[in-house]
Parts: sequence; structure tokens; C-alpha cells
Amino acid sequence: MTEPRFPVEAGHVLMFRRAIGDPAAVYDPEALAPPTFPVAGAQFEPEHPLRPRPGEPWMGSGRTPSGTAGLDGGESRTSTLHAEQHFTYHRPLRVGDVLTPSRRPGEEWTKEGRRGGTLRFTSYVTEYRDADGELVVTARSVAVATSQAPGAEPGSGEA
Repeated sequence: MTEPRFPVEAGHVLMFRRAIGDPAAVYDPEALAPPTFPVAGAQFEPEHPLRPRPGEPWMGSGRTPSGTAGLDGGESRTSTLHAEQHFTYHRPLRVGDVLTPSRRPGEEWTKEGRRGGTLRFTSYVTEYRDADGELVVTARSVAVATSQAPGAEPGSGEA
């Protein structure tokens, strides 16, 4: 399988600006993309974990408190949330760029929650390179998973 390519198109940037309520949401083919625009690249990755697939349970469906129940073949016993997102720009992202993302696991750590249970943090790093292979943006996202089932009472033994 080839790596997904993410074209930065003027119309896509315009729609993204409108979706986030950016007051600069006007069509400008010379525009720089907003700082959080690289997340829109998920739409170009067929296997991206947050991209819905017809006929399959979707992590973000909201049918359950965690949105993840049943994805592991049974009833999910944890809740996973997006905790942080950081972007480091190595140069401005411009309309006309074509990016190729590469994702790798980052750090992992745990912390005891205030209401009981262990919180497990996992970071992921995505590097976006242009057609010349130059690094344009480094994105770091952090997810947090609880050790308790959603809605379980602290100390109930459900973990």
C-alpha cells in the first residue's frame, strides 16, 4: 500500500476555516492553512482510526459513554479520550502543498486518577513532509484511557 498523500487545497482550507469559526474564512488561493489544519489529513487516510467506515462500529459514535464499546469484540471496560494536541511548524503550510504523513508511537505514562483508577496516557507523533521530503509540521497527540468502565462507581471492582 502506498503512503496516503494529503493535498492542501484552497477549498478544503476555506471549509476548515469556516468549520472552526475563523473570521478570515474567505476564499484565498494564496492563503496559509490554519494552525490545526493538519488534522484534516485524516480524511485522506483510509485506515485512520477516527475515520468512520460504513457497516462498522465507530469510535466516535457516542452510542456509549466512551464511544468505544464493542470495538474490541466485546463490551469495552475502559474509556478513551483525546487529551492534548500540539503542532510544531517547521515552515508555514501553504495551499498547493502535498503532504505525506508518517505516524509513530511516542511516550507512554500512567497517573493515578482523583476518583480512583489508573489513567494511561499514550502519545503519537505524526510528521508531515512535503513533495521534496522536507519536514513541514510535526503533530503530537495524547490520548488518555481510564482503567474503570464508564459510569462505574469508584471502588466497585470494575476495572
